Amino acid sequence: MDTFRISKTFTWEMGHRLPYHNRGCQNIHGHSYEMEIILEGTKNDQGMVLDYDDLKTAVKHIIDKWDHSFLVDDKDELVRDFLKSSSMKHVVFKGYTTAENIAHYICEVLRNILSIHKNLKAIEVVVRETRSSEAIARRLF
Repeated sequence: MDTFRISKTFTWEMGHRLPYHNRGCQNIHGHSYEMEIILEGTKNDQGMVLDYDDLKTAVKHIIDKWDHSFLVDDKDELVRDFLKSSSMKHVVFKGYTTAENIAHYICEVLRNILSIHKNLKAIEVVVRETRSSEAIARRLF
């Protein structure tokens, strides 16, 4: 049976910092994130790997929560407590807020949501902080 790959791209604006970093990223800064979701699988009864609208719906809650927010490492007490006390939009993230960890997190969340589609074989999440830097997470269903 033939397999196919589909992809859809999403964007959002978000701040973060890497508190352990000593080359600039320890400072509060932000990115215009771009994320590409790639799904691999066979065609379903409608002739699609997945309806793009279903993929958009699965991603929407993540983007809505993260867009124009600050993603803060749960162990970064200084920034976490400041954001909490100032009522600024932020999301506490388990671990360092690297592109690799963001890609892994989104890959896991979407894999769980989309696992009801038995024709899907793999998911790949590409997270770009800049035009020249990306991190890729891939999982099988």
